[in-house]
Parts: sequence; structure tokens; C-alpha cells
Amino acid sequence: MPYGDPMNARVRSEERRAEIVRAALEVIAERGYRAASLAAVAERVGLTQQGLLHHFPTKEALLVAVLEERDQWDAVPDTRWRVDLLASLVEYNAMRPNIIQTFSALLGESVTEGHPARAYFTERYAQVRRNMAAVLRAEYGERLPNGLTPERTAPLLVAVMDGLQYQWLLDPESVDMPGAFRDFLRLLGENPENPD
Repeated sequence: MPYGDPMNARVRSEERRAEIVRAALEVIAERGYRAASLAAVAERVGLTQQGLLHHFPTKEALLVAVLEERDQWDAVPDTRWRVDLLASLVEYNAMRPNIIQTFSALLGESVTEGHPARAYFTERYAQVRRNMAAVLRAEYGERLPNGLTPERTAPLLVAVMDGLQYQWLLDPESVDMPGAFRDFLRLLGENPENPD
């Protein structure tokens, strides 16, 4: 074929997009979304800003790709989560500080009016609360040992997970994120593995 193989061109384009998304994750983790520029991301991958715009026409489109990529890494298998397995998720997150830092930076910024990730995080948290309530219901039924319903406990569970991430990012030497989460599970009545 005189103009090259379109399949190879598509694969190269997808690889380049993935490289740009990884660079955007790094830049956002370092600077936050508002201070992250398309020029900085383009420079990191050896493109001009115009070249980057060929793959992502706006900064918002790049942000959506970053969030979608993160969701792919954190995709929950079709099997049901159990409360004790949530400790494994926290341990996994402790091995990915850059991803957690990017997520936390975007989450913090998204609470402002007009932020392009606000709708994403609003819907994501509604879904996470529903998922956590389902996990709690499967484990405890309609009432936890503390008397709360799964729906009342789910926001607390999510708050502990995310709050520990912020504390750990700020002072990883002092905050044992997986250990503290296992301690929280004990408050729910769980006996997670690896107790201190």
C-alpha cells in the first residue's frame, strides 16, 4: 500500500494517546489541574502543543481521558467485593502514590464551581456509595453491628478511605494507610488479615 498500513497508524495513534495521558497524570499530580498546561504535557512527550491538540482538542478532553484511564486501572471485577477485600484495595493504592496524588488533586479542585471534573466526581461518588452500601449489605444485612444501615455507613467508609489517602500523601512516614484502614474495619466488626 503506497500510503502505509492504516492499522499501524491507528495503533501508533493509540500508543501516543496513552503516552499523553500518562504524561498528563504526572503533570496534574505535580501542579494540579488548573496549573497544568497543555504545553507542559506536550513538552513531556516531545510534541508541540498543536501536535497534542491533534489527539486531545481541549484540556477538558484530556482530563476526561485521564479520569477514564484511572477508572480502567481501578475497575472492579464482576465478582462481588467483600468488606475484608477493601483492605487489599487500600494496600494496592499505597503502591501507586502518583495515581493517588493525581486523583486527590483533581478531587480537591473539582469542588469549585465550573470545574470540568465536578460532574464526573459527583456521579462517581454516588456510584461508589451505592457500591459500598451493597458490599456492606452483603456482609451484614440491613443493619451493621453498630445499628446503622448500609446506606448510612457507606459515606463514612468512603470518607475514611479518601481521608486516609490525603493524610498518607501529606505524611507517608507517619500514616500507615493500610494499617489505619484495617483498624477502621475492626470498628465495623471485621477481623481483616495482617492485624497489628
